[in-house]
Amino acid sequence: MNNPIILTAEEVFDRLLNVDRIKTAEGQIRFYLGDVDIIVKQKDVVGNIIQEWLEGWLRKNNIAFDTNVNTQMPPDIFLNPENHTVDLLEVKAFNRQASPSFDIADFKAYAREILQSPHMLHTKYLIFGYKMSNEGVVTIQDLWLKNVWEICRSMDRWALNVQYKNHVIHKIRPATWYSNNRKYPLFQSLEHFLSAIEETLFGYPDTHELSIGWRKRVADSYQQAFGVKINIPRWEDIVDIYKPKN
Repeated sequence: MNNPIILTAEEVFDRLLNVDRIKTAEGQIRFYLGDVDIIVKQKDVVGNIIQEWLEGWLRKNNIAFDTNVNTQMPPDIFLNPENHTVDLLEVKAFNRQASPSFDIADFKAYAREILQSPHMLHTKYLIFGYKMSNEGVVTIQDLWLKNVWEICRSMDRWALNVQYKNHVIHKIRPATWYSNNRKYPLFQSLEHFLSAIEETLFGYPDTHELSIGWRKRVADSYQQAFGVKINIPRWEDIVDIYKPKN
């Protein structure tokens, strides 16, 4: 690209929503093999393709970016190629006619990673809520730009909503942040989100050892990176805020 422009996540979001009017656009997914081409009508493939589409959109609009070689950790995209600690963008998409089913990150890996890379905590989540018609026409019904704690909540078994199968914690899972009928409140701040991670680390046998001193290590790493001291409360001091609604 020649002299690409640098945009923040907020500017990308605004351009998609108000300049390109993404919510009025229509698209289709076509697959070619040999002399046969089809229109794809399976909804579960749309999410991954939207991320690739966004990268194409950035290139077409001459917007600077790098992709993250570590596909297991946020962000997907660095909007500032000269500084990979700012303007971080993670792209998510889900079928708007169902609840969000994407993964935020692997729980254990995320808890370890933010000790070394606290800037990852300020990744912005660009979330596409799409619909696909029976004819395979894809439209974007909703578009959000959120911080990670704004799309996370607690759950019955753990302080943090996670995928828990066969006594094993796998992924951090999102809340239905746009619903007015949520059973669990969304986290109110980054500090409360981190408190829930610590509590889950402590209570889960596989990560109990990691939890020892984790809260202080995160706070120290964050202060070193940003020059700001954060106060991560103990979960027991805020748990009443995040109890489920009756």
